[in-house]
Amino acid sequence: QVQLVESGGGLVQPGGSLRLSCAASGSVLRVYHMGWYRQAPGKPRDFVAQITTDGNINYADSVKGRFTISRDYAKSTVYLQMSSLKPEDTAVYYCNAVRVNNFWGQGTQVTVSS
Repeated sequence: QVQLVESGGGLVQPGGSLRLSCAASGSVLRVYHMGWYRQAPGKPRDFVAQITTDGNINYADSVKGRFTISRDYAKSTVYLQMSSLKPEDTAVYYCNAVRVNNFWGQGTQVTVSS
């Protein structure tokens, strides 16, 4: 059973930073490619970043140079460090684990506003 629990969202001013965490059950990080997606109101869920089991990392163009995905096997946690946040980064952020099947966390709200 794959369980993903996000945390770390909140309200931040433009230009600020936040770090999101995704705690995964068992050995999920070693078996599944882990990613972050986001969904703004009235918009589809969009890809943000992914780290594969062999360490390859990809980012959406809109977050390159501002966001960093990482993982900690000991804590079974994937992180998304977000810097230089913009109002357009406001969304619910979802953790994703994918191999053959796709699993999602419940999401965490990030609001960038002054």
